[in-house]
Amino acid sequence: MAQERWHFDGWIGAVGTASGTRIVWGHWSRSPFGAFSDVMIEQPDGERRLLAPSRQVAEFVADTYRFERVEVVPVEVRRDAARWYVTAGPLVLDLVTGSRTVLGRLLCAVPAPLARSRTWAAVCDVPARLLPGVRTLGSAGPDRREWYGARDLHRVRAATATLGGRHLGELAPVDPPVTFGFGSAPRDPSVVRVISTVEMQVPPGGPTTPTG
Repeated sequence: MAQERWHFDGWIGAVGTASGTRIVWGHWSRSPFGAFSDVMIEQPDGERRLLAPSRQVAEFVADTYRFERVEVVPVEVRRDAARWYVTAGPLVLDLVTGSRTVLGRLLCAVPAPLARSRTWAAVCDVPARLLPGVRTLGSAGPDRREWYGARDLHRVRAATATLGGRHLGELAPVDPPVTFGFGSAPRDPSVVRVISTVEMQVPPGGPTTPTG
């Protein structure tokens, strides 16, 4: 089997709520699927839910992470300075970020080629493991590996979220850690600029980009 690497360049945000529901969203400006956004939700009872904008994206993400429910719905993420607006089917999320953190300023110096490097992700994984559930390198579904290279970081100062019209409560830590994949988001609600790389095995002569 040949190996292929797909890069997803954009932002990941994660918040917890007083109800116990945790929300992780991705906003990808560049990817093999073009620009898109998706949302992962973990309920207090452990049910994991994916909200994806197309069946093609849903199939890829569901093959890479773990969910009990997968739904194809309209997903939109908009940014207005420090404010982010996320709408995905039954979910409405409005959040405000603070200024760039000290770590965020350091991460801004990481060039994109380094952020895509598996070796760099392995180096970063050592200090990342000091945070509960956080990993930068691991397995991602059958015959897949994934790693993250962060390039910026902002803490979330305030957020409101409704799911199916029900208010999820005040902003809270992402606790317990989410369990969609090999690692969780940081406990402190954050928005991170990141390059996510997924390495997978493909049949010889298989497509190098997604096909419809």
